[in-house]
Amino acid sequence: MGAEVLADKVYCYPFQKVVTGYLNKYPTPLEKNVTAVTTVEEQTDPATGIVYRRRIATCNNIIPSFLRKSREWIFKWSILKVTNIYLEEESWLDMKARVMNLKCRCLTWAQYASMNEESVYRESKHNSNWTEFSQKGTITITGAGYLNCILERFAQTFLKQGARKSIAIMEKILEEKYGSPVS
Repeated sequence: MGAEVLADKVYCYPFQKVVTGYLNKYPTPLEKNVTAVTTVEEQTDPATGIVYRRRIATCNNIIPSFLRKSREWIFKWSILKVTNIYLEEESWLDMKARVMNLKCRCLTWAQYASMNEESVYRESKHNSNWTEFSQKGTITITGAGYLNCILERFAQTFLKQGARKSIAIMEKILEEKYGSPVS
C-alpha cells in the first residue's frame, strides 16, 4: 500500500544562503534526533560544475518503545530494537541553474521498509531573492503482516511532523544567521 508525504515552502532568502543553511543544518540543538551527518563522498563534475555529495545521517530510533520491546511475533528478528537509524542522502548542487536536488533513503530496515524522499531547492521564478523548496516522501512497509498498514500510518505521521519541524528549523537557522527574511 504505502504512505506519502508532501511538503512545500518558499524561503524568503536567496538560494545560496538557503543551500548553505541546509548543508550545515544538522546536528543542531533544535533537533535532538539527528545526532550526526557525515559526508562520505563529494565530487565536482569539471564539465558542468555540479557538486555531488553523499552523506549519512545518524538518527535516534524514534519507534515507540511498545513496538521495540521483545516482540519477535512482529518480526522474525528483533530489528526494531536498534539504537540508531541511518539515512543516506545524495545531493546534486548546480549553482549555475540555482537548483539543488536531493534523494534520501533509509538504510536501516531496508529489507522491511522502503523510505524515500526527493527534495528540490531552487531559486524562485517569482523573486530571485527567494528559494522554493518541495519534497515528496514515500514509505512502504513489508514483512510485518497485518501491522504493515499500522506501521506505515505511524511513519506517515512521523514524516509529516518531521517535514514541518525541518522547515521550522531551517527558518530559525536562516533568521538567526541572516536576519529577517527578504521581501
